[in-house]
Amino acid sequence: MYITKNNFTKFLDSLKKDYDVFVPVKKDKQRFYKRYDTFSDDIVLGEVRAFEPLKAFYSRAREKVADGFKPDATFAGNKPFAVVGVKACDLKGFKVQDFVFFAKGENHDYEDPFYIKNRHDNLIISSDCTCAIDTCFCIALGIRPYPKEDFDINISEISGGFLAQAGSDKGKDIINKNSDLFQDEPHGASDKRDAIRAYTAKQVEKNIKENEIPNQDLFGDIISKNYDSDIWKDEAKACVECGCCNTVCPTCHCFLLYDQKNEDNMARMRIWDSCLIKDFARVAGGANPRHKLWMRLRNRFDKKFDFFPKVANIYACTGCGRCISGCPAKIDIRKVLKRLVKNA
Repeated sequence: MYITKNNFTKFLDSLKKDYDVFVPVKKDKQRFYKRYDTFSDDIVLGEVRAFEPLKAFYSRAREKVADGFKPDATFAGNKPFAVVGVKACDLKGFKVQDFVFFAKGENHDYEDPFYIKNRHDNLIISSDCTCAIDTCFCIALGIRPYPKEDFDINISEISGGFLAQAGSDKGKDIINKNSDLFQDEPHGASDKRDAIRAYTAKQVEKNIKENEIPNQDLFGDIISKNYDSDIWKDEAKACVECGCCNTVCPTCHCFLLYDQKNEDNMARMRIWDSCLIKDFARVAGGANPRHKLWMRLRNRFDKKFDFFPKVANIYACTGCGRCISGCPAKIDIRKVLKRLVKNA
């Protein structure tokens, strides 16, 4: 189906009745999500991913998971989210997040009711990337710069509007509910979409070539073969232990539980945690199996490029480049991977 840009604005206005709608906006060179009120010129539905990861709409950075000793979970928020402009690199994050929090009968002991509720209720309107920035390397991880799955509706920006594709029954229902805003695909629209996709892919491939980023087919046992390598100590020298790489990563999922008490009540809270922080692996007796920073850096790569391929058959990196952009020490995951492959 096809929807004009004017009608897409009406479509977003319609979604506000049932969802808290979030759209990507651009300020200078930064892209981030904001709650949609009315359409504004800073909204960018194409281009590249926002800096915030999609996981923030599914696992809150800080949330209450138990209220006193009540047996039922308490769910925050009145409306589900409709997140617009989600990119393929973020959607791949669902593969890891679902494996951790959404058992689906895969020998898990527990399902996270908060995550599952958000997965069920929230709406994903993804969009093709229409350009690449210098930190994009998704193709090296087997991802194209346009969504193929895990969306409710995907939009592909072409001149004058968007091609829209439903990816779920929920997406089909919403398109049907707003059918007066959509029309049949114009002649040649798919060819224009494919040309934009090919152009964007070439930009990503140029990044990969210029930075000599190895393809995931070369990873193999690079972690186990380099487990005692000096690469980890060398790369960890600049790390300031801020945890930014974990926070902005679409696949990182570790959390910490703590109890918060006031005069009337006791609540259990959950916050995001970071494997680069010294206390992450510390146990109650004070022992810490990863007491050195380089060990914690190694653990991050071990989890993404050895553990998850073995237990879930997927690399827990999406090539989004957020950790490169956010790291104040300028640690570059692409360069580390290049060193590991060369040294294996």
